[in-house]
Amino acid sequence: MQNLFYQHLQSQFPFLENKKLLLAVSGGIDSMVLLHLLQQLPYTIAIAHCNFQLRGIESFEDQNFVQEYALQHQIPFYCTQFDTQAFANDYKLSTQVAARELRYDWFYEQLELQQFDFVVTAHHADDNLETFLINLSRCTGLDGLSGIPAQNEAVVRPLLPFSRTAIEEYAKDNNLQWREDSSNASDKYLRNQIRHHLVPMLKELNPDFLKAFGTTQEYLQQAQELVSDAASMVYQQVAREEGDTIYFDLKQVLRLPNYASYLYQWLKEYGFSAWDDIYNLVYSQSGKQVFSAEYRLLKDRDFFILSPIQEPEKEVYFIEKNQDKVKIPLKLQFCKVTDIYKADSSTIFVDESKLAYPLVLRKRQEGDVFFPLGMKGKSKKVSKFFKDEKMALLDKENTWLLCSNDAIVWVIGKRADERFKVENTTNTILKIELI
Repeated sequence: MQNLFYQHLQSQFPFLENKKLLLAVSGGIDSMVLLHLLQQLPYTIAIAHCNFQLRGIESFEDQNFVQEYALQHQIPFYCTQFDTQAFANDYKLSTQVAARELRYDWFYEQLELQQFDFVVTAHHADDNLETFLINLSRCTGLDGLSGIPAQNEAVVRPLLPFSRTAIEEYAKDNNLQWREDSSNASDKYLRNQIRHHLVPMLKELNPDFLKAFGTTQEYLQQAQELVSDAASMVYQQVAREEGDTIYFDLKQVLRLPNYASYLYQWLKEYGFSAWDDIYNLVYSQSGKQVFSAEYRLLKDRDFFILSPIQEPEKEVYFIEKNQDKVKIPLKLQFCKVTDIYKADSSTIFVDESKLAYPLVLRKRQEGDVFFPLGMKGKSKKVSKFFKDEKMALLDKENTWLLCSNDAIVWVIGKRADERFKVENTTNTILKIELI
C-alpha cells in the first residue's frame, strides 16, 4: 500500500509538496495510518484533533492518545473541545451533522490562524461507498452519487482509493497503535447499519464490489462534470448578474428541453430544497416567491429574480430642518434656491413653508395615498402608482417615501406630490436631489 499511496500522491496531489499540511487525526486506525504514511515523506505536517465530548472518558482518552503520539514524534499538535450535543440541540441538527460542521469550521480557522495550506483527512474507499448508499437511500441527485471529492477547496483526501481492508493490513504490518471508537459498534447511526449489514452483503455477492463501485463512481463524476459544463454554458445565455442579484430570462429558460434540470444546477448552491415549488413557480403569477434559508427566488413577469434575503431595514429615518445631506438609507441633498429650473425623477422643488419638520423617510405602508404632481389634485394609492409604472417587486421594495407628517412629499426617484409644489416664488424654494 505504501508505494501505491506515494504514487497516488505524486500523480493526483503534486501541489502538496512544500506545503504546510494540517492532518485531521482522531486516533482511529484510518487517521493513524494516514499520519504514519505522511511521516515518511518530506512534508511539513501538524496534527489537529477534535474532542466532541460524546463518549465521556473515552473522548478524553482519544485526545490524550493523539497528543502523546504528537509529543513522542515531535509533531505540532492543535486540539479543541466541543459541546457537540448542545450545538446539535441549539441548531436542531443530528449529532453527526453537528460534529461535521463544528469540525470543518475549526479546521478552516486553523488554516488561517496557523497559516497552513491544506487540511488532510483520512476518508477512504469504504467511507465513499457508505456515503453513496446513505445518499441513495435519501433520494439524492447526481451530486450525492458522485461521492466524496478527492479535493474540496482546501481539504484533500489522499486515502480515497484505498479500502478499509488495505488500511487494516498496513496498520498491522507496521505495528501501529490506534484507538477503537466504541460507537462504531452500535447500529444507532445509519452509517453503521450500512457498514455492518449492507456492505458485507454486497461484498459477499461480488468480492470485487468495491473496485467495481470505484469505477462506476468515476463514470458518475465524469457525467457530473459534463452536466456542470452544460449548465455553465447555458447560464451565460439566460442569466444576468447585477451585484448580488441574478435575473433569469424565463422565456429563454422555457425553450430548454429540460429546464427543471438546469434550474436545479443553477440554484442548488443557494440552499433551496422545495424543488417542486420552484418548478411550479415558472407558471405562477407574478409576485410569487420561494425561499431558502438565505435566498429568495421571485417570479416577476418574465424573469426569475434570485437575491439574498435582506435584513429588515430601519423603518423610519428623520431629517431635521436645515439638514443639507442624508447618507442613509439613500443619498439625498437639500439646498435652498431662488428659482425653479430643470426637475426630473431625481430632482424636485418644493415650497418649504408647506413642510412640517422633521421630515420622515420610510418605505411604503398599506393604504398609502399621494397626489401625483401634474394630476390636478387627484389622489392615487401608492400601490396603484407602482402597478401603473410596471415596477418590479424588488424595485417596489427598494423605493423610499419622503414624508411631511403623514403626507407624502415625494415617491423618491419617481414622482413628487402636487400638494408641495412651488406656487409662489417669493416663498423659500427647497431643492431636493437624489444623488
